[in-house]
Amino acid sequence: MKKNIYTKDFLLLNDYGKKLYHEVAAVLPIIDPHNHIDPAALASNKKFENIYQLWVQNDPYKHRAMRIFGIAEELITGDKPDEEKFLAWATCFPHTVGNPIFHWSCMELKHLFQVDEMLSPQNAEEIWQAANALLADDLFGSLNILKSFGVQMLCTSDDLTDSLQHHLQLAKEQSTVTCLPSLRSDTIIAFGQPSFLSWLNKLQSLTGLEVTSLAIYKNAIVQRLHFFNEAGCLLSDHSFDSGWLYTSCDDATAIELFSRLLQKEVLNEQELLSLQSHVLDFLGKEYAQLKWGMQLHIGAYRYTSSVLRDKLGPAGGYACIGNTTDVQSLCAFLDGLDKNAALPKTILYNLNPADNAMFASITGSYAADGVQGKIQFGPAWWYNDHAEGIQQQLLALSSYGLLSTSIGMTTDSRSILSFVRHDYYRRIFCNLIGSWVEEGKLQDDWDFIANLVEKVSFSNVKNWLKK
Repeated sequence: MKKNIYTKDFLLLNDYGKKLYHEVAAVLPIIDPHNHIDPAALASNKKFENIYQLWVQNDPYKHRAMRIFGIAEELITGDKPDEEKFLAWATCFPHTVGNPIFHWSCMELKHLFQVDEMLSPQNAEEIWQAANALLADDLFGSLNILKSFGVQMLCTSDDLTDSLQHHLQLAKEQSTVTCLPSLRSDTIIAFGQPSFLSWLNKLQSLTGLEVTSLAIYKNAIVQRLHFFNEAGCLLSDHSFDSGWLYTSCDDATAIELFSRLLQKEVLNEQELLSLQSHVLDFLGKEYAQLKWGMQLHIGAYRYTSSVLRDKLGPAGGYACIGNTTDVQSLCAFLDGLDKNAALPKTILYNLNPADNAMFASITGSYAADGVQGKIQFGPAWWYNDHAEGIQQQLLALSSYGLLSTSIGMTTDSRSILSFVRHDYYRRIFCNLIGSWVEEGKLQDDWDFIANLVEKVSFSNVKNWLKK
């Protein structure tokens, strides 16, 4: 029998780090500022029919690994029976060694199902049966699973036209887990997408405003922003793909461009960039007025396989790391808001690790009196959230900014089980700090260091999100 690697001292390679983790980090609640968890599943405490539906079905990380291993798409996202797809994942899993999926999967199986073995084709049927029997119990409903991780608060990703009914229901019916909406703002500036005008029709229906001009469009947006704010929203989120650029655009030009858009004219690339930049400026100012944080996810390249895009849509787990970020565009956007005293607290997430030093250095380029870490170099994101990537992000932040102001980890995941990544992060962080102490790079001052671990693991993000 091959033992599960997720043991008490997993990833803890020095005595000081072990003490930090077990006495400080391990007992702290979780606040997750960015994920794609379905609030409807939480509101109904949805139960899953089987372990495939819970663990594999909505996890593009696992799907990507299975494709690399050569497993047929019908056994990944196709219509084959769930048990067959689970067995296909079990066949692939042992070969993910070195990938963070290997660590996370061991952690997920151990945390939820107390599986002390490594998943393999040999024990997959046994694990399938045992896990499915447990999932029939109400203790394994979605909300209860979330509670088992010690989640105190999470912020989901929600479109401007979402009803937020499930967030409101959760707030009314239970107080253990705070589930807040956060605004995924991409559709607001998706002027070049064929779906924009139909999305705009939905916005008009919700607000009762007929959008015949840019000014009315902005009014409709503001109405919905205030609706989100009343529902407890604390954050916005923008996804800027590889090659993202920003340019200044005056009111008159933007008004003219939006009018042409409403007339169903096709704007060229430069015109789209100008209109998007103008509306981004407007949104940034509105976020600042509401005292929301602004999240910028930068650097994905999504136009890879046309075959997979046609099969799976625009977010099927086949994107790759894009080019390095245009720092001039990023700083021009932030600086334009800053000059108008309208720069929100901001989290910068980069997908290309070559940008680590640059993003970390930007944390010291904008500031506000009395605000610690106004600009955050966000936690290692997507392709960077493996053990080495997390450590590289921590080292870059400590070298070019202030590690002590970091807001810690976030999952950025659709899977409820992905909350083990907070434990993963805390173990890596404690091990790093412990190694500094044992190597004489940091003084052995327990109270000071324990406080640092507590802040980065929990209280910094809690305080940063406060209005």
